[in-house]
Amino acid sequence: MPFCELHYFSDALQKQSAAHVILPECQGPGPFPALYLLHGLSDDHTGWSRRTSIERYVEGLPLIVVMPDGGRGFYCDAVEGYAYQTAIARDLVNTIDTIFHTKAERKGRCIGGLSMGGYGAIKLALQYPDLFISAHSHSGGLGFGRRLRADWPEAKRILGDKVLGGGPNDLHLLAAKAKRSKWPGVWIDCGTEDTLLKENRAFHAHLKKLRLPHVYKEFPGGHDWAYWDRHIRDALAFHAKHLGLKYRA
Repeated sequence: MPFCELHYFSDALQKQSAAHVILPECQGPGPFPALYLLHGLSDDHTGWSRRTSIERYVEGLPLIVVMPDGGRGFYCDAVEGYAYQTAIARDLVNTIDTIFHTKAERKGRCIGGLSMGGYGAIKLALQYPDLFISAHSHSGGLGFGRRLRADWPEAKRILGDKVLGGGPNDLHLLAAKAKRSKWPGVWIDCGTEDTLLKENRAFHAHLKKLRLPHVYKEFPGGHDWAYWDRHIRDALAFHAKHLGLKYRA
């Protein structure tokens, strides 16, 4: 399948950024829907293509897969630092829609990710309801924005001292404020041995209380690439349904 290393200038970051892009092969002229696939805290835009078989899993699908570099920014516009939220939702989406023959509308875009990227995917889908038809999170840090954690040293710089539990990066608040008419398809999964299981369960319970439709799954496994490589196929099937594509995992 065609595979691109994309380098582009981001106005929000005021620097060059990068993304890996998988293009559909022998699927006609398009336009094609796009999946934005976000990496975790310790990775970069090469993580998904190096550590999983994502290219093989989307073979035969008329789908563009975009895997951008999100730094260690949790896909937020930091109080002190880079504006990765705007960089992805505005600069990257506009760049992809300009360069490639995309289905450049809400029903032609979906987003997902793992760990930090799982949090970022759900957050961007809720903050930009006109951009994405569906979102998924594997092992997501879904409690980011509600409290400071010692193992997330970036949190204070990104969120500030006073914007915790109800601030603009709190998924619980974003879900509560979301327009029901623009609620995306949401898939959340987490391993039963994952250290982030508790906050995934808490967000699931919150969505149930709000009566917001979503799929929540727990599978055996921990916070590792073996788990993510296995379950990205579940997410692809979920997105395919929302994009109107046929996918056989």
